[in-house]
Amino acid sequence: MARAQQEAPDGWTVPRTPWGDPDLRAIWNNATITPLERPGALADQAFLSDEEAAELERLAVERVNQANAPSEVRTEPLPVGGNVGAYNSFWTDQRTSVVGTQRTSIITYPENGRLPVLTDAARERIASAETRRLADARDGRVPADGPEDMGLSERCLWYRGIPTIPTGYNNNFHFFQTPEMVIILQEHIHDLRIIALDGRPHLPEAIRQFAGSSRGHWEGDTLVVETTNLRQPFIRRWARPEHSLSRGDMTDATRVVERFTRVGPDTLDVTFTVEDPGTWVEPWEGALPMTRTDGPIFEFACHEGNYGMFNMMAGSRAEEAEGQ
Repeated sequence: MARAQQEAPDGWTVPRTPWGDPDLRAIWNNATITPLERPGALADQAFLSDEEAAELERLAVERVNQANAPSEVRTEPLPVGGNVGAYNSFWTDQRTSVVGTQRTSIITYPENGRLPVLTDAARERIASAETRRLADARDGRVPADGPEDMGLSERCLWYRGIPTIPTGYNNNFHFFQTPEMVIILQEHIHDLRIIALDGRPHLPEAIRQFAGSSRGHWEGDTLVVETTNLRQPFIRRWARPEHSLSRGDMTDATRVVERFTRVGPDTLDVTFTVEDPGTWVEPWEGALPMTRTDGPIFEFACHEGNYGMFNMMAGSRAEEAEGQ
C-alpha cells in the first residue's frame, strides 16, 4: 500500500537532545532510484503499487549485480590518447530502493510530478548564446590555456545544490546540533551547511554563498529551514535537458524552504518548496526521506590529491614544448 507520508512506528516517540529539541543527530542517506521528475509514461500516477515498486527494485538490483561482475581483461594496447576509463561501480552509491512512500517522483507538486513551466524570460536566458558560453566556461568545456580559463570544478569548488538531490555517490549527511545551530556535513565535497536557530537575519543580499544563507526554527517536532542568498543556484541532477538546470540557470531570487521531521528511529522525513519567479511560473515542492546509516563518513578527495588542474596544465605545457 502506497503511503502519502512516512509513518512513525507504534509506540515510538521523538528522541530529544539534552536541551529538549528533537534529536536529528545521526548520519542520514538520501540515495534512491526514485527520479526527481515522474516519467512521462506514468502520466498522473502519483504512487507505485507494491508490485511495481518491487519490480523496479528487482531491476535495480540486477543492474548493480551486472555492474559488479568482474571486468574484462584488456590485452590490446590503447591508441595514443585513448580513453583509459575511470571509476568502476565499486565507487558508486548503488541505489536499489524507491522512496518509502512509493511515490513515482521526488517532486510532489505540480501534481504531474514534473518541474513547472519555465517563464518566458527563463527560456530566453537558457537559450541565449551568452548563457551557454558562461556555462561551458564554468563547466570546463572550452579550451584552457591557463588556470584562469579553468572552471571552479577543476579546483573541486562547487556545490550539489539545495535541495540536495541524490547523485552517483556520497549521498551521506551528518547532522550536528546545538541549541543555537544545526550543522549538516555533506560527504560529497565535505560542504557544511550552518543553519542558525537564534533568530539572526539572513546575510545581506550582496553576499552569495554556494550553500546560501540558512535560517531555521522549530515548529513542534519539525525543523523548518529557509535558504536564500544562493550563489549560482541550480538543481544538480535528473532535470530534463530542456531546463538546462544542471548549468546553474536559476536566478538570485531563488528561495528554498525545507522541513525535517524525524518519524522513526531510522527515518527522517524531508520536504521542500522551491521558489524562483525568474525561472518558473509557480513554486514546486518535493519529498525526499532520508534513512539513518551507521556510516562512517569517508574522505571526499574529489580528484585524487586535488591535483587535477595541475596535471592537465603540465600535460598541455609538455605538448607545447613538443610543438603540438
